[in-house]
Amino acid sequence: MEIKVTARTGTKIKLRTTISKQKYSLLAAASFIVVLALWQVLSTSGLVSQIFLPTPAAVVEVFITSLQDGSLATDTWISFSRIIQGFLLAIVIGVPIGILVGSFAKVEAFVLPLTEFFRYLPVPAFVPLIMVWVGIGENAKVAVILLGILFQLIPMVADNVKSVPSNLINAAYTLGAKSSTVIFKVIVPAMLPKLMESLRMIMGWAWTYLVVAELVAASSGLGYNILKAQRFLDTPSIFMGILVIGVLGLITDRLFGLLNKVLFRWVEE
Repeated sequence: MEIKVTARTGTKIKLRTTISKQKYSLLAAASFIVVLALWQVLSTSGLVSQIFLPTPAAVVEVFITSLQDGSLATDTWISFSRIIQGFLLAIVIGVPIGILVGSFAKVEAFVLPLTEFFRYLPVPAFVPLIMVWVGIGENAKVAVILLGILFQLIPMVADNVKSVPSNLINAAYTLGAKSSTVIFKVIVPAMLPKLMESLRMIMGWAWTYLVVAELVAASSGLGYNILKAQRFLDTPSIFMGILVIGVLGLITDRLFGLLNKVLFRWVEE
């Protein structure tokens, strides 16, 4: 029995169609406005107690106060430096390992199963061990972020390597190139656009591990201030810290996207 599938013409909504940048921006702004309006209604109407859901104005007030006394700038810089250190260490360690895993089957068999095991372990459970291994200083906080993103990065880089077309690799071997030459002259340049997207995602995860990292005997930082405010049920400060982390994460994400477009203009959208 034959089944015929016919496409309906004239439909207004089609799958995977593109929209203009202006319309995209308007819809993106609308989503934030809707959430903000819903927040305002819930917090001011009495449906939710302001102890648990402060008004947007209360959060803005805490933000302005923190901005004026300089504490927000200081804590932001401290947290950002921790994020950057953990992120750079993950790149230095994870990218070479990921390239080897994606390039050689024996390395993949040896490394990838162990990596897949570690990536599902809860990072907060390692905090006591990290404190024993590296102490309670800055190194411990960076180590938490590193541990949280390293084992996510390795398989992503390996997948980036495997996405390189085999015909490029075979052509290089046909021309007499050695394996090391193929890696550095063919695989790495070809995988760079996707690698940048992987690093963009990893940076987002790094921000999510910030609060966990600042559990380790911290006395400053955005995550520390959220935890400190929690003890006193200071929900405006909690919301302020969460929103600042979200905004910083969004800014870094947009910067990665812009950098990718600037460096790899030849990649099709």
